[in-house]
Amino acid sequence: MSTARSEGQETDDAIRRWAAARHLPEKHLARWLALAHQDRAVLMEVAETLNLRTGQLVAAFDLLEEIALRERIKIATIIAGAEIRRILDGAGSAPGRARDLLDTLRAQRFPRLHRLTERFALEIAALGLPGGVRVVLPKDLSSDEVRIEICARGGADMLRLIDVVSNAREALGRIADLTGTDDSIDDEV
Repeated sequence: MSTARSEGQETDDAIRRWAAARHLPEKHLARWLALAHQDRAVLMEVAETLNLRTGQLVAAFDLLEEIALRERIKIATIIAGAEIRRILDGAGSAPGRARDLLDTLRAQRFPRLHRLTERFALEIAALGLPGGVRVVLPKDLSSDEVRIEICARGGADMLRLIDVVSNAREALGRIADLTGTDDSIDDEV
């Protein structure tokens, strides 16, 4: 048996063991094993290095496949990118790095959504709202609903926070208008 063949078999065996230990559904295992050897191997490296949970692997795999298809590059090329390598090779807890990986892949997969989310964060930060007031945007900006949450300690604090929100009402209104007016985020196919 050639060295390349035995390396491929070792990788496939490691993937099967990982999948069995984490109860990865068969359809995802089949997709994983259908990848080119280098792509299978780097996905295995990611799963082991970050100790991904099953759902995290499935999400990362889906994002990687979509990016690879859109950019016409291999999954291994995406993983070799500086930002992803920094996460894989970096310090910190594996769960935190796994979350960073998924956030980074989402930003690569949905760049307009990422830019829009950053814009909202800057707009909200510019308001300088105190800790008792929170502006909550819809997840993935999937609707035009914006919530303002107030968490007060006593009546005087509640009145003060309501005044803060009232004073920021025009800026808050502009933020709410922005959630429904982006030219949609459908160019990310």
